[in-house]
Amino acid sequence: MVELRLEPMTEEQYQRYRASAEEGYARQIAEAGELTRADAVERARQEFGKLLPEGLATADNLFFQGYSGDTEVGMVWVALSTKSDGVRAWIFDIIVAEEHRRRGYGRAIMRALEEECRARDVTSIGLNVFGGNDGARALYEQEGYGVTQTQMRKYL
Repeated sequence: MVELRLEPMTEEQYQRYRASAEEGYARQIAEAGELTRADAVERARQEFGKLLPEGLATADNLFFQGYSGDTEVGMVWVALSTKSDGVRAWIFDIIVAEEHRRRGYGRAIMRALEEECRARDVTSIGLNVFGGNDGARALYEQEGYGVTQTQMRKYL
């Protein structure tokens, strides 16, 4: 198991993340065939604006940077919401820097996040994974995540 700690994201880290995340989300939307590239960029901008109207300071949203020693290896964004069974966490994004992938940091971030959530009395953690992301799906399943909903499409 790799050594990893989570620390709250700084404003500078958040700004870098936000620009990259909007671009990446737009690319995923366009690649999935949902919208044209230009429309996907606009949708990503609007959705991030709706989800994070106060940026890093948006209530009930937590942004953590993952460190191994002094090296930034990844990040995670989670939103908290209160439901009938208690506080639930929803992972909006988890990223391991490309040069640090396949070394156990993704798993370490997931486990460190679980500890953060337990400390906040969170009852469950959910996430979405795109169909073609087999590596991430395998990791999540190994960490005990189960399917709660499936979307399917047939191209003609």
